[in-house]
Amino acid sequence: MGIPAVPALPAEDHVCAPCGLGYADLDVAAAAAEVAAVPGLARAAVAGRPDPELRRRPGPGTWCAAEYLCHLRDVYVTSTIRLHRARTEDLPVVEPMLNDLRARRFRYAGRDVPAVLDELAAAVAGVGDEVRRVAADGWDRRVVRQPGEERTARWLLRHAAHEGRHHLGDLTAVLRAARPPAARG
Repeated sequence: MGIPAVPALPAEDHVCAPCGLGYADLDVAAAAAEVAAVPGLARAAVAGRPDPELRRRPGPGTWCAAEYLCHLRDVYVTSTIRLHRARTEDLPVVEPMLNDLRARRFRYAGRDVPAVLDELAAAVAGVGDEVRRVAADGWDRRVVRQPGEERTARWLLRHAAHEGRHHLGDLTAVLRAARPPAARG
C-alpha cells in the first residue's frame, strides 16, 4: 500500500461548490471578518450537545464534531504561521497540513471540546494579529507548498476563510447525523 499523495491546493480563484465561497469574492477585510467569526459560530454549533454526540462519526470516512473542531484550530495555527512566513520571508516553502495524519496521531476525537474551543479562539486571534501586520502591498507576497503551488498571502487568508465556512458546514452536518433519530425532528 503506497502513501497517498497530498492533494493539490485550490487555485487563487477557487469557488467551492458545496459551501458557495468564491475566493475572488473576498477582499482582505471580508476574509478576515469571516475568519474572526469562526470561534463564535463553532461554540454556538456545539452548545448544549452531549459529549457522545460530539464524538460520534456518521461514517467511517467522516470526522466527528470534535475532530472538525481540532482541524479548524490547526488550520488557524497553520494559517498564522504561513501568513507570518509570507510576510517575512522570500518565497518560503510551507509544509502540508497532513490533516488525516494529525487527526490520528494527535487523537482529535478524544480531545476536550471546551479546551479546543478556547484554543480555536486563540488561533483565530493569532490570524487576526498577523493580518494586521501585513502591509497593504504585502498581500501579493507568495509561498510555495509543493512544486507548481505558489499562492499569495491574500490566498492564504481567503483559504482560511473558506476552511472555516466549509468545515462549520461539515460540523453542522455531523452533529445533525449524530443526534438520536427521535431528537432530529
